[in-house]
Amino acid sequence: MEKKARTIKELADLLSMSPTTVSRVLNGQAEKYRISQKTALLVQEKAKTYQFEPNQIARNLRLQKTNTIGLMIPDISNPFFANLARAVEIELRKKDKMILLCDTNDETTLEEKTLSLLLARKVDGLLIAPIGEKWEHLSKDLKVPMVLIDRYFKENTAPYVATNNFEGAYRATSYLIQKGHKQIACIQGLTHTTSNKNRVLGFREASKDHNLPISNISVSGSDYSIENGYTETLKLLQSTQRPTAIFALNNQIAIGVMKALKQSGLKIPEDISLVSFDEQPFFELLSPPLTSIRQPMEEIGKEAVRMLFQIMENKKVTSNLLAPEFIERASVKQLTNP
Repeated sequence: MEKKARTIKELADLLSMSPTTVSRVLNGQAEKYRISQKTALLVQEKAKTYQFEPNQIARNLRLQKTNTIGLMIPDISNPFFANLARAVEIELRKKDKMILLCDTNDETTLEEKTLSLLLARKVDGLLIAPIGEKWEHLSKDLKVPMVLIDRYFKENTAPYVATNNFEGAYRATSYLIQKGHKQIACIQGLTHTTSNKNRVLGFREASKDHNLPISNISVSGSDYSIENGYTETLKLLQSTQRPTAIFALNNQIAIGVMKALKQSGLKIPEDISLVSFDEQPFFELLSPPLTSIRQPMEEIGKEAVRMLFQIMENKKVTSNLLAPEFIERASVKQLTNP
């Protein structure tokens, strides 16, 4: 059995070379220091022969890098954030980076604590989908490359990548109005987040531009949960001006809406039409399949990682809003002739 080399010095002694030469070869710096290809190949071959495994922790400390990226998301149980995390991890894996995934449970205090823990672990960069209540702890003073995802702050100059939520909501609302709907209810999510604010703004602006009286629309709700969609729908069904269409501002809310309508013996779209901001693979399998706004999660993940690495290379980046996709299915009833 071949002898094992546990340190660079032991490997260097077995090769009758200096530890510096061996270290430079193993760190991919042979060409930089004009080490011959023959010597480099010999070092690499013998490193395998002697089963040399470099101490990654020591190497990271020496290079002041950990090869890890911290990813903070508000709620891993939300399919949007789960899929977004997967998209980010796929991109980071291509760059040989490990991911430290943290769920902040939509709690600002936990978000601040988690941020401190990631900074203490000396992550090389941060990708953060913030809760959206406070921004001071996410300022550029962190001195760590950082990109915000999905949610961002007008007061904070940190770069971000997100869906153009205004555009998506405007398109969905216009579609409902063009289908003849004049009583439309919007069930919103977390009111303090930029994503929710821009979706509500898109809903209101589309209603205004299509001359829909303000008394014909409503905005209610308080979070991105199934329960919120369920309870708000039951309230809407009891109102004197029951809507003919509901615009759910995320997929969880949409599920809650469907639950309440089914429990109330109402059918989509015969009794009430429904559009969801956010897409899920099973939406096309429903009866009827659900009309939705698809956020470009894969593209957001790719763009966030690209921007982060540009910052790590001291390059300038520009925040980016990506276009959503409108997916028309069969959950909206035509009330008037087109």
